[in-house]
Amino acid sequence: MEFLWHSLMDPLRFAFMQRSLLVAVAVGILCAVVGSYLLVQSMALLGDAISHSLLPGLALAYMFGLNLFVGAFVAGVLSALLIQWIRSASPIKADAAMGIVFSAFFALGIVLITLIQRRARIDLNHFLFGNILGVSAADVLTVVAIALLVLALVALFFKELTFYSFDPLGAKAAGLPTAQLGWGLMVLTSLTLVASMKAVGVLLVLAMLITPAATAYLLVPQLQQVMLLGSLFGVSASLIGMYASYYLNIASGPAIVLVASFWFGLAFLGRVLGKVFMHSR
Repeated sequence: MEFLWHSLMDPLRFAFMQRSLLVAVAVGILCAVVGSYLLVQSMALLGDAISHSLLPGLALAYMFGLNLFVGAFVAGVLSALLIQWIRSASPIKADAAMGIVFSAFFALGIVLITLIQRRARIDLNHFLFGNILGVSAADVLTVVAIALLVLALVALFFKELTFYSFDPLGAKAAGLPTAQLGWGLMVLTSLTLVASMKAVGVLLVLAMLITPAATAYLLVPQLQQVMLLGSLFGVSASLIGMYASYYLNIASGPAIVLVASFWFGLAFLGRVLGKVFMHSR
């Protein structure tokens, strides 16, 4: 017991671990809450599309000396606008529009980063896979501010967003502004992905957006319960992955995602075995 306590507390002597802890908690909660809406709408690919679309925004912001979070957010919103425009102005389906946009944006981001690397030393891995152990005090403030803003908006429009997510046609018939709710959810998704990219990177952020919520979805029936339990899974995955990264000297983003995937695997196996047991009685 003493060894476990020492293992938990010893890394917290360092300021970078304290900053990482705050970001881990914020990202774990934020991804689970917003991801729950994408999950019930079967819109997980939207998160993938926007996350890949962040890369050119990051690259351009770096080139012009701007805030990386701002560049990533602008790119995310622009990709969402393009997806919606393609869907509304052509017979192209939503999944195809998402695939077209995110692959184009991601390719543009790789090209821009390649150009940057010709004149400056830049670590592409931190963009792609995250580096939660390297967050600055300014990063912590930005992530926490985004998390509080998104969670406040979700709480304020919880009934409307829930109605729209489960029954968009019914919400429209009831007089709700479904177009604005759809755009709002895209903006919330973009903000969540921007806040999470430092922790797990643009390639793995979809896992944190969907996996904790999906794990909770297997275990509890109500959306509020999915959000709460998913937050616990998200926070625990972030913290355990962060400690694994510290002690094993491995990349933080993949470590966090592997823990989240492990929780999902346990929940899935438990559900399957539970059904087998019930049928065998």
